[in-house]
Amino acid sequence: MPVGKEPPEKERRPFAVMAKPVGSACNMRCTYCYYLHTEGSNDKGRMSREVLERLIRDAITSSPGPVVSFTWHGGEPTLAGLPFYREAVALQKKMLPAGWECWNNLQTNGLALDKEWCAFLRQEHFDVSLSIDGDRANHDLFRKDTAQRPTYERIAASIRLLQQHGIEADLLCTVTAAASKNGKQIYRALREFQTGWMQFIPVVVRNGETSVTEESVLPEKYGTFLKEVFSEWLFHDLDRTEVQLFSEMALVLSGTPANLCWMREECGDVPVAEKDGSVYSCDHFVKPQYRIGSLQDTSLRDLVDSPAQREFGMRKKTGQPRACRECEWRMFCHGGCPKDRFLPTEGETEKQYFLCEGLKDFFAYAVPRLKEAMRLSALGRSRQQIMEELTLQERARFKGLSRNDPCPCGSGKKLKKCCLKYCP
Repeated sequence: MPVGKEPPEKERRPFAVMAKPVGSACNMRCTYCYYLHTEGSNDKGRMSREVLERLIRDAITSSPGPVVSFTWHGGEPTLAGLPFYREAVALQKKMLPAGWECWNNLQTNGLALDKEWCAFLRQEHFDVSLSIDGDRANHDLFRKDTAQRPTYERIAASIRLLQQHGIEADLLCTVTAAASKNGKQIYRALREFQTGWMQFIPVVVRNGETSVTEESVLPEKYGTFLKEVFSEWLFHDLDRTEVQLFSEMALVLSGTPANLCWMREECGDVPVAEKDGSVYSCDHFVKPQYRIGSLQDTSLRDLVDSPAQREFGMRKKTGQPRACRECEWRMFCHGGCPKDRFLPTEGETEKQYFLCEGLKDFFAYAVPRLKEAMRLSALGRSRQQIMEELTLQERARFKGLSRNDPCPCGSGKKLKKCCLKYCP
């Protein structure tokens, strides 16, 4: 497409490309990694210039604009090397229509970042998402390098180096069985970096038809973890930290569909482009049966709009069991991520989301409080005033009650075993 020429006028479904320039190659060996040995990739080689050029051209010409999104993922995408990304940015600038821009996000473990990397990322306005699992003890339990050495100190140094270059990384933290026992501690450790944004990603690794591995978080523990984080955030940090899940919930409550794929009614708008040009339905479905084609012979737009990809995205909606369709919290998750729908439901072929019960417990606690925070905000209260008022309201809930009284939330548990521990 010639520089400066607008793409043809037609209705186009927005999508973001998740590019895997080195496939599953990585300089770390996290024990819960879902991609390291994926069937659609290997740890050798790098995306060729031909595939890179086709990827960028297709993404731009297929996009409704004026912002074209690229997420550089892995494995560990920095292993593609700085020259690769310099070339990618040069191609983007060459191909963009007038008035358009590219949004680049690098999702990295941070291990290879240095001053040269940070200067480039700053200069080219990359957003950076960096994986760090809370505090040192929890992080080093799972996130070791290829020589099985702990990595926390090196990753923490990378966060500080990014900050020295004016980049506040989005912090990505997995929620494992170990992390779920220390919600507030994990959250506070991330908050200390003062990057202003964090997200929590539950680790669910199947071990058989309905069971999970020992590092996977269990539903009840996941709900407890989220409640601990939410209470700490709501009563102390409304004015300085954003948590992805809570921001997405507020978006839904305001009447706007969530951006986060597992919370949307349908999915399928974040296809994966592997280093050889193969395109798959989703990052968690890089398997032969979910390969929808190749950039080598089909346009990215045609792949995104293909019947196979449309069906994949619709399945999130049509594959919900009755309990999901009738659930009062459906608007927030729409049955959860399809990769984790594997619990049997009586009399139905549809499977239930593994973390369902934990999320329901969390939503029951968090949604009324979030609604009140939004109501106070609409009245013009400052964030500090909102936190103070919510704190007073929360303490009033338990006035006159003893620790052994039933919790007023209606759970049937004693107060000391339920919401009292989340009270500011």
